[in-house]
Amino acid sequence: MTRWFFCLFSWGTAFAGSQDSLQKAYIERYGDLARQHMVLHRIPASITMAQALLESAAGTSPLATEANNHFGIKCGKGWVGDSIHVDDDRPQDCFRKYVHPDSSYADRVVFLARPRYRFLFDSLSPMDYKAWAYGLKRAGYATDTLYPLRLISLIERLNLQSLDQLPTVESKHNIDFAWPQAALQKAVDEGIVYVTQEGDGPL
Repeated sequence: MTRWFFCLFSWGTAFAGSQDSLQKAYIERYGDLARQHMVLHRIPASITMAQALLESAAGTSPLATEANNHFGIKCGKGWVGDSIHVDDDRPQDCFRKYVHPDSSYADRVVFLARPRYRFLFDSLSPMDYKAWAYGLKRAGYATDTLYPLRLISLIERLNLQSLDQLPTVESKHNIDFAWPQAALQKAVDEGIVYVTQEGDGPL
């Protein structure tokens, strides 16, 4: 009996370690994309990453591996793209299928442009991941009543809020990111990014 309990405990510990490795590898792969979406669209990078990790099981769920769907976005009315059917809230729910994971990230931005999510962009700071987590639930993004807490827990356990601290851009003529100038200027105007000028001291 004691030996069986030890085996279960050891397996659980190994599984937790494996999950941490998967999550860290996922963050390494998609973290920069989440940050770009923060600059371009004012969606907290931490929220983007936490949602992707949760909805896709760090890229290992059937939706992610078979449909490149990393945010659990269902087909909905008017969807004309490819789809995949998976048991969810209902048997064989229809989910969107993408050619590449980046397309899933891009489509999520379009999805959040719907009127019911407008208040997130109008009234919440892109630095306030807790408000965004609860705001997404309020807008109906997920049916799980614990959804905000799950996002916040992931963010704080994996220190995803560090993704929201965008790096300083040293010069308007020396930008290391593939962001359009207009989007960068908007981020500067809203205080998300600070562009240092000659003579500035350490931030």
